[in-house]
Amino acid sequence: METTARHSFTERMLGAAKLQVWTYEEVEADTDATGQAAGVVALVAIATAIGMVGGGGRGVIGGLISAFVGWAIWAGLTYGVGTLLGGTATWGELLRTLGFAQAPGVLFVFGAIPLIGWLVRVVVAIWILIAAIIAIRQALDFGTGRAVLTAVIAWIVIMILGAIFGLFGAAL
Repeated sequence: METTARHSFTERMLGAAKLQVWTYEEVEADTDATGQAAGVVALVAIATAIGMVGGGGRGVIGGLISAFVGWAIWAGLTYGVGTLLGGTATWGELLRTLGFAQAPGVLFVFGAIPLIGWLVRVVVAIWILIAAIIAIRQALDFGTGRAVLTAVIAWIVIMILGAIFGLFGAAL
C-alpha cells in the first residue's frame, strides 16, 4: 500500500521515539515497512546486548532470536486481544507499529554505564511501553483506554506463558 508521505528509516525511527502519531499511521499503512520494523527490532537487540556487557547477558545471537520471537508473539497476542476488544487491524499492521515502538530501545546501549545504567534501562523501558500503547491505539483504531487494556492483557498472557515455559524448561 502506498502512503502519501514516505519518510526514511531514520525519520521513522525518530518519529516513533518522539511518539509522533504520523509515524505509526505511516508504518501501519506501508506494507513494505515490515523489513524496516525488523531492522528496528534488530538494532534494539544489539543495543541491549551491548548495554548488558558484564551483566551475563544472552549474547547478540541469542538476543536477536529472542527479540524477533518476542516481537512476533507480542504482535500476535496484541492482535488477538485488540480485535476481541473491537479494534480493526491485521497482524502485519501490529507487527510494523510495535516494531517501530521499540525505537527508543537503541538507548539501551547506555545501560552499561556504571551507577546510572539501571536508570537508563528503566526509563527506556517505560518509554517503549508508552510508544507501544500509541502503536496499539493507532493500529487498532481505537482509544487510548482500550490500547492500555490491550497492552496489559497481552502482557499478562506473556507473563503467564513465560512462567509456564520457564517451569517446563527448568524441569528438563
